[in-house]
This record gives sequence, structure tokens and C-alpha cells, in this order.
Amino acid sequence: MGNREIKENAIFIADSHYPHHGDAFLTLLQKIAAKEIQTPQLFLMGDNFDLLFGYNDYIQTFSKEAIALLQSLSKELGIIYLEGNHDFCLKELFPDIEVYSREEQPIYYTLNGERVALSHGDKYVTGFGYDLYCKLLRNRTTLTLLKPFQKLIINDRMRKLAHKKICHPFVDFEERVGKILAHYQEVDLVIEGHFHQAKTIGKYISLPSLACQGQVAVVEEGKIVFKTL
Repeated sequence: MGNREIKENAIFIADSHYPHHGDAFLTLLQKIAAKEIQTPQLFLMGDNFDLLFGYNDYIQTFSKEAIALLQSLSKELGIIYLEGNHDFCLKELFPDIEVYSREEQPIYYTLNGERVALSHGDKYVTGFGYDLYCKLLRNRTTLTLLKPFQKLIINDRMRKLAHKKICHPFVDFEERVGKILAHYQEVDLVIEGHFHQAKTIGKYISLPSLACQGQVAVVEEGKIVFKTL
């Protein structure tokens, strides 16, 4: 396990679902770029774009401004991007960002001497069908094969995503967390996005969704705090 440190004032942004669910993600990046918000480290915890993947120029046209901001910010700021189920195959798009695919998650850091596991949140307790779908879709060959139909597929998907209801309480969430934590025996803290719940259950932190709760997580005095920035 790595012993990289989560720094004081680090910011965790999860599930912004930009651009369909508001401009909060873009606005936050602009404030960081303008030094209105100071942070030494930015953790992008997945699904910050409602749909974005590599090896495809067309999909980038929907989020040009945010992509350009991230590319320039990554030259001066430590940015760690944990790919989600809506944003993947991003390594070629963000060469100066530490990008981790679903297969490479969880990743490990320390905070106040405690071992912390970070993941988007769709790694465990998902089922074989979902795992297979992820493997196929998040694959350069698949994305290349789909290129001739890209505009048709992407336009249809973007249209559907724009109307998708993404903010709701998760029924039996504690039970799900219990099953997820079975995979995290060796750590003191688990930080994940994906579920849009903004809850802490024991050693499990379910990050707020920027799209739903309008909040991020910030490290203050060595603790993870949910805040509106």
C-alpha cells in the first residue's frame, strides 16, 4: 500500500455530472484557477462529467471549457482523477493528471497516519453483468469500433442523460455499505463517490454529489468535512 499523503485543504469533488446538472463543476474549477479557492491537491472522484471518454473528439465538444481548465490546472496543481462510470479512458486527454481506471481502484493514501482507500464507488457489490459491461465499454477497441456511429450514439445518450433523475435517497444504504466494507478490511477509512448520499457510516465516507447536494469534501485540521464552496 502506498503512503502518499492527503494534504490539508485537499478538495474532493464527486458526481458533478457536468454539463447536464448545472455549472457547479466549471464554476469551482474557475475559482481554483483564479486562486479564489486555495488547494494543494484536487481529488476528482468520478462522474464529474456526465459523459466523457478518450479516443473521441466529438464527446469533448460538450465540455470543452472544463476540459481545458483541468488541463491547465494540472500543470500547477496535484490532481488525482478516479474514473467513474460516466467518465473513463481519460489518460490521453489529461496527460498531467494522475488518472486511475476502475481496474486500478481503489488507490491508497494516508491522512493523519490513518490508511485511506479511495475509489469512485462502483467497484464492489455490483454484479457480474455490470462488471462485464464496464470492461467492454471502457476499452479503446470498443470505443474505436463505435466511431462511425459516434454522433448518433452520443447525441442519443446525451439527450437521455440530460433528463435522468440522479438525486434520490438510497434505500438500505447501510446494508450496501456493510457489503462494500468487507472488501476494505486493511484500511482505517474509505472514501467513495457514486452514490450521491453525503453520509458517513462508521469508517465509510459517501461523498456528497456536487450536482445533488451542491457540496464537496475538504480536509480541515486533518478531518474530512462536507462544505459548499
